[in-house]
This record gives sequence, C-alpha cells and structure tokens, in this order.
Amino acid sequence: MAASAFHPLPQAGEGRGEGLSPASDLTPARSRERERGQAAPLLQVESLNQYYGGSHILRNVAFEAMAGEVTVILGRNGVGKTTLLKSLMGVVPVRSGCVRYGGVDITGDTPYQRVRRGIGYVPQGREIFGRLTVQENLAMGLAYKRGGTQLPKELFELFPVLKQMLHRRGGDLSGGQQQQLAIARALAAGPSLLVLDEPTEGIQPSIIKDIGRVIRMLADTGLPTSGPPQRMAIVLVEQ
Repeated sequence: MAASAFHPLPQAGEGRGEGLSPASDLTPARSRERERGQAAPLLQVESLNQYYGGSHILRNVAFEAMAGEVTVILGRNGVGKTTLLKSLMGVVPVRSGCVRYGGVDITGDTPYQRVRRGIGYVPQGREIFGRLTVQENLAMGLAYKRGGTQLPKELFELFPVLKQMLHRRGGDLSGGQQQQLAIARALAAGPSLLVLDEPTEGIQPSIIKDIGRVIRMLADTGLPTSGPPQRMAIVLVEQ
C-alpha cells in the first residue's frame, strides 16, 4: 500500500484575517516510514498565501507530494481546502508563495498549462457535463491531445461500470458513478499527479471502497498498463 502523509488544517477562524493554515500546522504524520532515497518531491508548495477580500484564507501553507504516496489534507468546512486546490491548479491566482511541479516553478501557469504538464484535477461536486454522454465526458479529458487520440482502455479496468454506460448521459448517473466518471476524465490524459477535492462526498460506502482501491493502485503502480509501473502522486482533501 502506498504511504500516506496527513496534513490537518485548523478550524476556520472568525473575522478579518483569521483564516487557514500556517506551515507549522501542516506537519505530516506518516502512516509508515517512507523510503525516499534521493528522490525529489513531484509537487512542492512553499509559503502559499491566499486572500478573499480582507480575509487571509491560506497562511504560509507548505507541503510536498511524492510519487508513490497519497498526501491527505484534512479540515472542516470553510477552512480553505478547496481554495488550496484551486490555487494549486491556477484556478485562482496565488497572492504570494510558490508552487513547483517536477522542480519547475508553475505558480504563474494557467490551469491548462498545468494540465499539459501532467496534473489531473477532480473538483468538488464532480462538475461533469450532464447533457453529454459518458464517452463524451471522458473525451473532454483529452482536449489538449491530438485529434483521434483514443481513450485509454485502462480507464474501464479501473471503473468497469463506465464501459457499460458509455452512451448514457452523465446527468443520468448516480452520484457515485459520476464521481468515478470525474476521476476517469482526469486520468484520461495520463497525469503524474492527481488532485482530488473530497472524492468521497455524498457517495455510498461500496463505491467509496472502490474509489479508495483505485487511489491506492494509482499511487502504487499508476494506470494498469502492460509496461513498467509508473507510480503517481496523489493529493486529496477530506473532512
């Protein structure tokens, strides 16, 4: 099983300037010893600060994510978990601090540039296209690839139910099936880092187990191809 790093976020403060997490509050508690050797982190976040108006939401947040590990950031509603992930993806601009991916400073990159670099994103609430079919939703994950690029068949090994529902509209799926679709869409382009915002929210326990199994597999071996394992880095937030 992949090692996990847990980063608890403090509770949301009240009033101006009382927001999220100082770096000192993000000290990881390891589920087991990890054998890094000389490997460098795939993702590095340094002194990240973010504001909404006059409220200081993210305070000097710092953490890193390694290939082969699942990094979990925990916190209650309103403490800034989604804001943190949106900052990682460039959806909201960072006020100060640095985000590095593969040793390269990507703080100023647009969201699509980050996806091209190899970062997959599963937003809170899934945000699939309800009027598009499952197949069309999956194809959106290949938007920056050349025309004619085929969907990886490995996606259907991870989530067999999607193969059975390729021509069904995304809006007709259950919440758990939509979450599997959102994860598969993020994996379609073959990212090295997968970022997930509360992937188990509002989902039945049996599907939560399936998603947990997939996340562990991705960290340990990557997509189930016939080639050598390509371990992924996983960053997810949960309550």
